[in-house]
Amino acid sequence: MAPAVAGGGGRRNNEGVNGNAAAPACVCGFPVCACAGAAAVASAASSADMDIVAAGQIGAVNDESWVAVDLSDSDDAPATGDVQGALDDRPVFRTEKIKGVLLHPYRVLIFVRLIAFTLFVIWRIEHKNPDAMWLWVTSIAGEFWFGFSWLLDQLPKLNPINRVPDLAVLRRRFDHADGTSSLPGLDIFVTTADPIKEPILSTANSILSILAADYPVDRNTCYLSDDSGMLLTYEAMAEAAKFATLWVPFCRKHAIEPRGPESYFELKSHPYMGRAQEEFVNDRRRVRKEYDDFKARINGLEHDIKQRSDSYNAAAGVKDGEPRATWMADGSQWEGTWIEQSENHRKGDHAGIVLVLLNHPSHARQLGPPASADNPLDFSGVDVRLPMLVYVAREKRPGCNHQKKAGAMNALTRASAVLSNSPFILNLDCDHYINNSQALRAGICFMLGRDSDTVAFVQFPQRFEGVDPTDLYANHNRIFFDGTLRALDGLQGPIYVGTGCLFRRITLYGFEPPRINVGGPCFPRLGGMFAKNRYQKPGFEMTKPGAKPVAPPPAATVAKGKHGFLPMPKKAYGKSDAFADTIPRASHPSPYAAEAAVAADEAAIAEAVMVTAAAYEKKTGWGSDIGWVYGTVTEDVVTGYRMHIKGWRSRYCSIYPHAFIGTAPINLTERLFQVLRWSTGSLEIFFSRNNPLFGSTFLHPLQRVAYINITTYPFTALFLIFYTTVPALSFVTGHFIVQRPTTMFYVYLAIVLGTLLILAVLEVKWAGVTVFEWFRNGQFWMTASCSAYLAAVLQVVTKVVFRRDISFKLTSKLPAGDEKKDPYADLYVVRWTWLMITPIIIILVNIIGSAVAFAKVLDGEWTHWLKVAGGVFFNFWVLFHLYPFAKGILGKHGKTPVVVLVWWAFTFVITAVLYINIPHIHGPGRHGAASPSHGHHSAHGTKKYDFTYAWP
Repeated sequence: MAPAVAGGGGRRNNEGVNGNAAAPACVCGFPVCACAGAAAVASAASSADMDIVAAGQIGAVNDESWVAVDLSDSDDAPATGDVQGALDDRPVFRTEKIKGVLLHPYRVLIFVRLIAFTLFVIWRIEHKNPDAMWLWVTSIAGEFWFGFSWLLDQLPKLNPINRVPDLAVLRRRFDHADGTSSLPGLDIFVTTADPIKEPILSTANSILSILAADYPVDRNTCYLSDDSGMLLTYEAMAEAAKFATLWVPFCRKHAIEPRGPESYFELKSHPYMGRAQEEFVNDRRRVRKEYDDFKARINGLEHDIKQRSDSYNAAAGVKDGEPRATWMADGSQWEGTWIEQSENHRKGDHAGIVLVLLNHPSHARQLGPPASADNPLDFSGVDVRLPMLVYVAREKRPGCNHQKKAGAMNALTRASAVLSNSPFILNLDCDHYINNSQALRAGICFMLGRDSDTVAFVQFPQRFEGVDPTDLYANHNRIFFDGTLRALDGLQGPIYVGTGCLFRRITLYGFEPPRINVGGPCFPRLGGMFAKNRYQKPGFEMTKPGAKPVAPPPAATVAKGKHGFLPMPKKAYGKSDAFADTIPRASHPSPYAAEAAVAADEAAIAEAVMVTAAAYEKKTGWGSDIGWVYGTVTEDVVTGYRMHIKGWRSRYCSIYPHAFIGTAPINLTERLFQVLRWSTGSLEIFFSRNNPLFGSTFLHPLQRVAYINITTYPFTALFLIFYTTVPALSFVTGHFIVQRPTTMFYVYLAIVLGTLLILAVLEVKWAGVTVFEWFRNGQFWMTASCSAYLAAVLQVVTKVVFRRDISFKLTSKLPAGDEKKDPYADLYVVRWTWLMITPIIIILVNIIGSAVAFAKVLDGEWTHWLKVAGGVFFNFWVLFHLYPFAKGILGKHGKTPVVVLVWWAFTFVITAVLYINIPHIHGPGRHGAASPSHGHHSAHGTKKYDFTYAWP
């Protein structure tokens, strides 16, 4: 049976949307209807059963390329016959299960390892070490924690799946023959806080890639939030808007990929996929020249603004010591931060600014001019419209808590609602650009498919450039993105990780899902089974008396349910009636209908400035029940969590080429501070009212386990510090964790370690990552645990006990080295920080411990090498995991391995020689002679040193 499209039923509805037949449409206005009732949803075939691959569609190119691409010569070319029927009937995305040959052994081994680990811990409890009870007790606690944290990490991975968006079906259903589209509106938020640490050219490239993305121009609006309030950022965006008039038509004409100019022009080869081969070379050369001029203007902006301001201030007769204003190009004073900061014009103290750089385009296509003397590029067959572009700098005043990035996102949400009010929002960091022009369409597929009205957000994986081929600091973090997040997609959905996330706007306003279904394919009835309060429709509170319904259908047909009404009291949204009236329009399906383009007039801009005022959120629900959540530096995780506990779901979208690409931290210091910020935010969530232990029962059971894991993982540092130092020190003190191992000890240990290795191999296979990436992830986990995690625990404990706020510096991504000689030189610049102290101590302790063990065997104090082989092997296991850290703090790229090995060998040899030759340190000599000071050791030598050290 062909799957029914909810609401209209398959092909009839699609023909009505595309104008090919006069099929009756649902009163709600959705092309893919979501309000036809439970019967339509129940009768719809599961997308997991749809495995159709029709002509004109590419399936998986590799492990990451899951976006179906339309290969027809023209997007407007109609499909015929069986192909047309297949496109009409297929869902806009399908679900692919992991192969059973990988998944079934993976699940079985998880429980096998759990049983073996339990038996191992029982053995450890039964075999105490009376010579060092404190070591035994501490080690038992550590093993309990390691087993518990491993279980928290593994259980949510029981049901990994792949979801495949089908762009051919999306185009067929929503794109029209006349060049228009009925795709929903999309607001894209880009945030920046410092144009110095976050290079302004990188931000400009992000904006240009957004303007050039393959999405309906009249449905795409870009907002840049500048928390610095600097004229430098605004004028850079103005330059980007001018260059976009050339760059965007060039991308559309020649199907350029990627559409960030810096990344595109850095490509060594430029394979051409367009239809104007003869013009491509000349056009590219011309655009490249214009881009070089554009970069020169961007790099000279800081000097130009200062020179211009000095000129205006001199003409105005400003004397020395008086406030010196920053002047715009049109001769007006900048309302934000001045170069020479003064009252009302400094960071944290300036007026709100909303400036429209590119206004809302028309719905009709606008073809460019033909080639001429003034315009050598022929754009006569290219749509030259540009999406709307808005610069926003929210007001900041002393004494107000501006809530960092979360506050900026909430201000953007309100400002965008007044100006464009698209039903979907995509947020990107300023260093992330759109690498795949189809990324926006791929994400929208998961919002428009069957049963997608309960999806709150779609999370894309984070990909980075500027990372050395060895990925020394595990910047790619593939195990987390392609393993953990993909596995969570089989439950209630991936967590929100801060950037590259597509939101349904109403979820930010406190709306609940139209129905609760969090059980997923594994537990369809378990989620919400024990809920005290099931889903209830909100009160019918209108924004103000006499407010006119915006939706085209009659009000009577919409009044059922929550469409057109506020889920919370109006005062929770603030004092702006204009903003409150946008909420019903965002919650109602009307944004899908074609509406006349509305330019942002002065009244709308003034309202946008008002809703971004510093005091707007006082006595409202912003930051608690509405918008991005405050109170933690990881506002992303807790915001997604608050949506999940209401019963909303999320989706994971991994496509190839990668959707978005960002810039990784430039060196080890910045990477450690980045991890410190993340881990501190996770612990803040654990010690807040958002602790997942107390979340709603609408949260999927295994989803809750995943959130507990994401908020407790920094505690691992406390036990890992013990295990990376005490075993090495045991060679010096003679007190060991395990006194007399038995055969069963080795059996349990072999099963625990063997199953862990096999599980890693299986996970690497179904996640589509490499073994090398798995090793790198483990190495940096050791470094982060010994430094950033430990610091996070100390900071959060200090905050909880002494009620002190935690502040962080912005991660710097501005390169300072010579990129022409070595593009990765900045990764190896040594910038010392107190976070490096603990790993350095651990390295020295393990080298010294191994050297002492070696010296004791040579000196005859221990007569059997095998007695110390296990402990020495573990010491080298620790050193192997800290090797990238040692490489990062010694030498330069390409020369470091030799330096690291020389220093390790030097420390090892010197320690062994000193131990053997300095009196009163070691025990009996090689010839059996014993000094009086070592009588105690001689008397108990057989009992105390007859051991084999091993750690599970």
